[in-house]
Amino acid sequence: MDYLERLCRFVANTQWEDIPQAVRDRTCAIVLDTLPVMAWGMRTPQLQALAAQQMAFGNSGPCWVVGLEKTTNRIDAAMLNGIAGAWLDFDEGNFLANGHPGIQVIPAALAVAQERGLSGREFLTAVALSYEVVARIGMATQIKLIINPHGTFGVVGAALATARLLDLPVTEYRNLASLAASSCVATNRHTMLDGATVRNWYAGHSGYMGQMAVRLVESGFTGPSDGVNTTFSLVLGDGFQGEVSVQDLGQRWLLTEGYLKLYPTARYVHSAIDALHDLQAKAPRTIAIDEVADMEVRAYRLAAYLSTQRPKDWFGARFSIPFALATLMVGERSGLDAFGDAAVNDPRIVNLASKIRVIEEPSFSAGYPAQQRVDLSLTTVGGACFHGQCTTTSGEPDRPHSDEALLHKFNDLAIPLWGESAASELRNAVLNMPACPDVSKLLHFLP
Repeated sequence: MDYLERLCRFVANTQWEDIPQAVRDRTCAIVLDTLPVMAWGMRTPQLQALAAQQMAFGNSGPCWVVGLEKTTNRIDAAMLNGIAGAWLDFDEGNFLANGHPGIQVIPAALAVAQERGLSGREFLTAVALSYEVVARIGMATQIKLIINPHGTFGVVGAALATARLLDLPVTEYRNLASLAASSCVATNRHTMLDGATVRNWYAGHSGYMGQMAVRLVESGFTGPSDGVNTTFSLVLGDGFQGEVSVQDLGQRWLLTEGYLKLYPTARYVHSAIDALHDLQAKAPRTIAIDEVADMEVRAYRLAAYLSTQRPKDWFGARFSIPFALATLMVGERSGLDAFGDAAVNDPRIVNLASKIRVIEEPSFSAGYPAQQRVDLSLTTVGGACFHGQCTTTSGEPDRPHSDEALLHKFNDLAIPLWGESAASELRNAVLNMPACPDVSKLLHFLP
């Protein structure tokens, strides 16, 4: 079997009992982190407007539109939940995978499982296995810098998750994966720098197109002999190594090597935030913002790309290292309000961000992703110099977040949405999802 056949057979044939306990637990943790992030995204005016239009013309169904307390058909639910989950850039991700595997596959798997009344184990198995495919294809791809990873590798993962949950014949998996890979979006990273929210549609495309790919295969459509290699070596990437995607398959689980976010910003921004925290911890005193004369951030390439000093709105703020450092220093807060429109227009933050320069350091780029090196230098108006550094970004497997920090994030998001009692009920239900007989009836208040 070649690499693609092996990936397909891995998804089709691996059982819940074959998945290590650490992987099962991490899958539950990712789902738990994702649900309130989706709900907050769904509460935004743009998502509410889109959901209203989509649900007015689509078929009904039992699948959650998380955050709206409504249900719809599985294709629309997966699309809307995928967009909402990416909206605030607060979702799970994976450096090795070059993206965010969780939000690519969870919406489709959840919607299909709910439509069919499947168990928590069936849902979680599909998530874990399809996540692994997305992550491994991402790891094996030398993706072009201009490409945003949402809506690319994830289409293949969402398609395979759907195929497993719908009992598509195993003989169709390879054709499905090839067809799905040939149905990716031509994404671009300039959407982030321009504050263009179409970027969030890309994640919704994964859940939508992954399911459509299955429908196409069921209808007799065919893909090329190896659409994965063609798309990711020639179209969206500058090289793809199939053998890398299956190395230690079933033994090494990339799902356990990802991260959960404590800040609603692009992951590369977190490395600079960690360097700032290191600087502040080393400084003999608190540095007032009006003391700052200049800040220089030397970073690896993907972090250095996020150098915009004056984002135009709350969305662009999530992709600006100067803004992130400034808003954290000015407001001494790190939640959603620190990256809202009020913060974007705060003159103190605007002024401080204008003093922060981000420069690529080639040696740091060469060491990425094994290291996420960022050096920060701050010079005061009096000439004093302070330094901070990040080598491994907080939240990585070698530097994990504490359980308390992750619980704090969950409560900060879930309690304002559903109340303290319901938030606790949600947490317990998701952490015990392997025992759930029907995920469509997991909780009375979702949707």
